Amino acid sequence: MSELTLTVMRLGFLAVLWLFVIVAVQVIRSDLFGTRVTQRVARRPAAAAAGRQQPPAQRGGQRAAGRKENRQRRGVPTQLVIVQGSLAGTTVALQGQTITLGRAHDSTIVLDDDYASSRHARIYPDRDGQWIVEDLNSTNGTYLDKTRLTTPTPIQPGMPIRIGRTVIELRK
Repeated sequence: MSELTLTVMRLGFLAVLWLFVIVAVQVIRSDLFGTRVTQRVARRPAAAAAGRQQPPAQRGGQRAAGRKENRQRRGVPTQLVIVQGSLAGTTVALQGQTITLGRAHDSTIVLDDDYASSRHARIYPDRDGQWIVEDLNSTNGTYLDKTRLTTPTPIQPGMPIRIGRTVIELRK
């Protein structure tokens, strides 16, 4: 073997060794400090902003319709509360949108939990106003009141949803 070939092989081995060290340090750093959780600011619905620009007569009619809708919607959960886990005490207002849970940074609720998948579960309303929880083929599973979910399942207020060490409940 020539001297040049041996030198190139030594340098290549050294580069791979340094790459391994850098990756190992990054993994250890992420285990020690966890993932970065960013707080999201809730946006006002466009309907609320549009309601201010309407004449008072139209707004009065909307208020009456809103009261009828509120009477029909009594007993329906209005917030999602994290009861246990690193985000305990966090509440999310339920406004009819889909809520995604997982470690991914674009999730509605970013879980800093070793047992959560990137896209772990989602909670969404059906046409009747009932909230549904669905496991998104997570590794460790999603549990609704000690039962592992295999299909989308309706949630009753107060029933615990467990994802790893995080427990979530719907509340009125």
